[in-house]
Amino acid sequence: MRTVELLCSPPLENAVRDAWHRLAEAGLPSLARNTHPTNRPHLTLASVEEFPPGAQQRLADLVDAALPLPVRLDRIAVLDGSAPLVWLLQPSPALTTLHAAVWDALAGAEGRLPWHEPGRWVPHLSLALRFRDADRRRARAVAAVDRPAGAFVAARSYDGAGRTVTPLGGARHPARGGGRPPDGSTGPGT
Repeated sequence: MRTVELLCSPPLENAVRDAWHRLAEAGLPSLARNTHPTNRPHLTLASVEEFPPGAQQRLADLVDAALPLPVRLDRIAVLDGSAPLVWLLQPSPALTTLHAAVWDALAGAEGRLPWHEPGRWVPHLSLALRFRDADRRRARAVAAVDRPAGAFVAARSYDGAGRTVTPLGGARHPARGGGRPPDGSTGPGT
């Protein structure tokens, strides 16, 4: 599996990570417990088995032209009943346009996940996986102390088989989220 993900500006990434930590401290499910170096707040635009030939460069060009993209987080919700706890975001026309262009660049790719398709996609930043719906009210009280704003400033692709990330584009965006390298690692040797 290969994804196309947008990464948050440092203030937005920190706000989401703070919510992860508040959830964990309250004994609720949280992505704070995932310590893999690639784990960081992100917005998934698409997921496919493999990128078609030439798609990675087309995707890099698209994100270079679109970023940075301002974003404001909205309410906290549980998707699909008992599945992930997420922070919904208010999609701007520019984000919706980029999302559609990413799908066009991936035309013909095998294994495109339908819940990321234009018209079905629910843009969000994940807070916890396998979240019990009964905890939603408590999670909102713990996690959503405000509705932060920020920007998407970088893009990457996650490779599910190797659990690695590859930067997508970024020539114009040297400052990438959270003081971490654009690949989401914590630095050399990770």
